[in-house]
Amino acid sequence: MGSRRQQGLTFREILVLAVVLLMIVAALYPVVHSRLGDFRLSRANEQLNELAAALERYKLDNHFYPTAGQGLQALVAMPTTQPVPKSWNKRGYLSGGSVPRDPWGNAYVYNDLEDGRYYELYSLGSDGAPGGEEAARDIRRP
Repeated sequence: MGSRRQQGLTFREILVLAVVLLMIVAALYPVVHSRLGDFRLSRANEQLNELAAALERYKLDNHFYPTAGQGLQALVAMPTTQPVPKSWNKRGYLSGGSVPRDPWGNAYVYNDLEDGRYYELYSLGSDGAPGGEEAARDIRRP
């Protein structure tokens, strides 16, 4: 009978494997990070379009947009402050029953303009502050 040789990796082999994996991760990180930024911008635009469509449905039913005080919450719960909508849809105007936050975790900014005839809607971008460039820029609707 021959002696059995133990199978497995030596510490040196494990160390080399770890270094190779770290190099691969380091090479891919910038690509993945930029794609994540692109995904967040795309998601913010999708959510803004959904909110804008909900605001239009609200206006069709009630003949005005919610006030800034009522905010986007008026799309999921009937406002109790003036002007109280007379034809508010009992199912609300947003699926899911809540107002989404932007992909960076911030609330969308909503203001009514000219006595509810127009509105502004936007995300403050990745930095959560007005202005900015690239991913930090404000994303506006309409």
